[in-house]
Amino acid sequence: MNFAETLRLALSSLSANKLRSGLTMLGITVGVFSVIGVMTVITALRSQIESGLNVLGANSFQFSKYPAINFRDPRQRFANRRDITYVQAARFKELMAESAEVSLQLSRGGRRVSFGDRRTNPNIGLIGTDGNFIASRNYVIAAGRNIGSDDAEFGRAVVVLGADIVKRLFDHEEGLGKQVRIDGQSYTVIGLLAPKGPSFGQSQDNSALTPITQYLETYGRAGRSIQVNVQAPSQAELAATQDAAIGVMRLVRALDPEDGNDFEIFSNDTLIESFNKVASIVAIGAFVISAIALLASGVGVMNIMLVSVTERTKEIGIRKSIGAKKRNILVQFLLEAVLLSMVGGLAGITVGVVGGNVVAVIFNASMVFPWMWAMIGFSVCSAIGVGFGFYPAWKAASLDPIEALRFE
Repeated sequence: MNFAETLRLALSSLSANKLRSGLTMLGITVGVFSVIGVMTVITALRSQIESGLNVLGANSFQFSKYPAINFRDPRQRFANRRDITYVQAARFKELMAESAEVSLQLSRGGRRVSFGDRRTNPNIGLIGTDGNFIASRNYVIAAGRNIGSDDAEFGRAVVVLGADIVKRLFDHEEGLGKQVRIDGQSYTVIGLLAPKGPSFGQSQDNSALTPITQYLETYGRAGRSIQVNVQAPSQAELAATQDAAIGVMRLVRALDPEDGNDFEIFSNDTLIESFNKVASIVAIGAFVISAIALLASGVGVMNIMLVSVTERTKEIGIRKSIGAKKRNILVQFLLEAVLLSMVGGLAGITVGVVGGNVVAVIFNASMVFPWMWAMIGFSVCSAIGVGFGFYPAWKAASLDPIEALRFE
């Protein structure tokens, strides 16, 4: 018997029991899908996420009461930390003035901006900040001016509007100098931001910037923790600036030398590193789930092949009696097990890649094909077919032809 004839017989045997074969392949498909789907999503979104996590300007880092990325409830874990007060933040900015650009920030989401009888959806982020915020977050002034030092000093009710707000309120007229209202407070529009585009499917152009002193006057200072962004003069000076900034922050917060830091510090690199750690944990979880599913599927392959050997005992006896060799029987049954695993694996790879790319498209990421993981999945499925199919194939090949012909 040549290989083509053996393959034809193997396919014929599998097609004769379509439901049983399909259910066995389904288990392998689910196992492969779980890891291929996850890795497709991670691969497709990696560049998109890394770009989205570059929320800080070049050579920047930020101090905050809470971690930037935290999957436990930050209010529960860090609620006992002292707030970074405006007095502390302003003192920090003063001490760092000669070595770095410092911006202060407070924010409040879900606001609505109104002008006359027009108003936005309640999805506007009102940000209390200063003149350094725009550079620190890579925004550009399209018209008008930025928040000035005197605006922050005197707490003026002025505002710089994002492109989405401008389009909603002033689509066909000049917005500069107009009076808008946010939470009942009137603001004079002094600047308009250029469009920045979405990040993670969310608009970055629905922000309204006002002096942080005006923000504190409107919403109060109790329970407010300032976020402090620091921008080093260059990449070469980033590490030294960060070390100096930590010392100054400890100074303004009156920490003793033996005290640990009671604040968080993060940069674009640490945000990306945090994402990569989370992605690695997700990938490991998917791999474990896939391994369990594939192990169970391998047992299923062995079971269906043992049943097949039992059902076809007389057939094996007839084939041996007319000259089929032991290796022919072994190859045929082993090939059936490998085909079961490979077809299920191919289905899992296909569904995983398609499903992963659907998720990627939803987040405006480019579609990818994870070749490495597809090859690994295909190889693992082949190994499962050989590993779990060898014993049934060996058992079939070792049957005594006389006893097999007597089997009822």
